[in-house]
Amino acid sequence: MIRLYHCPDARSFRVLWALEELGLPYELEILPFPPRAQAPEYLEVNPLGTIPAMIDGPTFMTESAAIVQYLVTRYGPTELAVEAEDAAYGTWLNWLHFGEATLTFPQTLVLRYRRFEPGRAEAVADDYARWFLSRLKHVDRALAQDEWLCAGRFTAADVSVGYALLLANHLKLLEHASPAVLAYWERLQARPAFLAAKRAQKAELEDILP
Repeated sequence: MIRLYHCPDARSFRVLWALEELGLPYELEILPFPPRAQAPEYLEVNPLGTIPAMIDGPTFMTESAAIVQYLVTRYGPTELAVEAEDAAYGTWLNWLHFGEATLTFPQTLVLRYRRFEPGRAEAVADDYARWFLSRLKHVDRALAQDEWLCAGRFTAADVSVGYALLLANHLKLLEHASPAVLAYWERLQARPAFLAAKRAQKAELEDILP
């Protein structure tokens, strides 16, 4: 049984969403955010204190985009993956990691300095918000060709980039997005597996609240 350590709507949502898309059984461990401070016992599971952490038998992983790639290749075949011999393989990998490295990273600084440490580095938050929005234009260009990012279908790359849009929505950055990106975001939210992941984290969270 796959076990996922998760904070609601954190990077681990990518993994939860992928698990639902694949229809894989899993155990969900909900933690308060940030767990390194709010749940110090979690450091025994993941000494980094970061979310996600996934255990699948002897496999232990902590990088959300890498876990999504692992799941769709380990538990395929699935339309969520693009095979190495497919002409879209490189594009798929690029988008899969673009979602984390290019779109999510700048938002973590916006989150830190607008939500957790307001007033400390507002200029940094503003700079990285602009950085995110400039990189988001690359998504807009891709959507001019198709309704999904690559391979002519919904794939794990859309899960990865879709999480970045979820975070941007929380940070109110999507208010500046193009109509194509907003329509894409609506399509992502309408997927049954996205909705199932949202329900799963809500149900687990309700179970641990007093």
